[in-house]
Amino acid sequence: MNLSIREFSSSSDGFRDELDALLAWDSVSDAGVQKTVSHIVEQVRLHGDRAVIEFTNRFDRRHVEHSSELEISREELALAKGRVSEELVVSLEAAAKRVHQYHERQKQPSWQYQETNGTVLGQKVTPLDRVGVYVPGGKAAYPSSVLMNVMPAKVAGVGEIIMVVPTPDGFVSDIVLAAAYIAGVDRVFTIGGAQAVAALAYGTETIPKVDKIVGPGNIYVATAKKMVFGVVGIDMIAGPSEILVVCDGKTDPDWIAMDLFSQAEHDEDAQSILISPDLDFIAAVKSAMERLIDTQSRKDIIKASLEGRGAFIHVKDLNDAMDIANIVAAEHLELSIDEPEKWVEKIRHAGAIFMGRHTPEALGDYCAGPNHVLPTSGTARFSSPLGVYDFQKRSSLIYCSPEGASELAKIASPLARGESLEAHAMSAEYRIIKDA
Repeated sequence: MNLSIREFSSSSDGFRDELDALLAWDSVSDAGVQKTVSHIVEQVRLHGDRAVIEFTNRFDRRHVEHSSELEISREELALAKGRVSEELVVSLEAAAKRVHQYHERQKQPSWQYQETNGTVLGQKVTPLDRVGVYVPGGKAAYPSSVLMNVMPAKVAGVGEIIMVVPTPDGFVSDIVLAAAYIAGVDRVFTIGGAQAVAALAYGTETIPKVDKIVGPGNIYVATAKKMVFGVVGIDMIAGPSEILVVCDGKTDPDWIAMDLFSQAEHDEDAQSILISPDLDFIAAVKSAMERLIDTQSRKDIIKASLEGRGAFIHVKDLNDAMDIANIVAAEHLELSIDEPEKWVEKIRHAGAIFMGRHTPEALGDYCAGPNHVLPTSGTARFSSPLGVYDFQKRSSLIYCSPEGASELAKIASPLARGESLEAHAMSAEYRIIKDA
């Protein structure tokens, strides 16, 4: 199959404008989506279970009569696990263990220190009480999404984890439920869409209100998460999946072709980009892609993605490649080059960095250990992968001895009066120890 993938040279005039146009992505939902989601969220906020049931029956084509029908018990999760093949269960358990072990290293303890005058300062780290995890449902099953969103919350010590997953036409994915059981989810509700987000944000008679909502979803889910932010916390608003591969021309072209396919197969809006200083290698990868694409069951999606948002970028050298990688700030960055440990020092912006020729992004999606929930659309410039820290909050600790309070008050008082806040100043001044 011939592929029409755009090709750029970093040395050409106007390259930066071309790159900006290639990367541009509008994640804002249109007015129609906003209006629909606003209505759903408001109805769930006002009418609770009744509205959730109504929207679930309408959008997921179900026939629920009572809210109790929406919940799947732990016993049912265990039965679902029993229906999954032993090979899949072993893989799920191995992946869960690796993800758990990695996130254990992210745990941060509370801390404090004491000054010579007896003042104690510190930070108290506390897990969230309750978290909601949204898992896409239907015939596309994403057990890895369950593990990646739940395991860091478990490591953080979250008190209760509520999972929601839509089941259109009543279809229930045993592998998703098995993952929920293995990960230790406390309660599972078979709801999805904006109504599920609203239920988690505001609570209903049956569904508990949570403190934070995490997990991917379609434009209605993303819009609802934006809408309820402030009532609850959210993880991020994710755009389409993306991969940037930097290769020096020494990796098997078939490997690179398949690495690019691995993101393109997600959906038509996914983005796959190859950067290389070797024009012959770029041509070899394109040839491999045209040869291999017909072997892929999702070839139509891959083709649409590559031709719509994919690109080959020829650079003068690897230094040039690293500069472009920092501009792109990709969700997934593969450094398929010699001495990747040396070159990674030049990378400032990336969601996850895969180093070496034997480290495809697909391993990170499932079982390497680091989280696969990553910043997209250039947001790696200022945000990070989902982690334990997203399920904890930090409280400052301040204890003043009489002497410490007196010293601090002498600093605070002039500052407060400089801001014309007299009560602040006087509150501090009351603590000043008068000279004997």
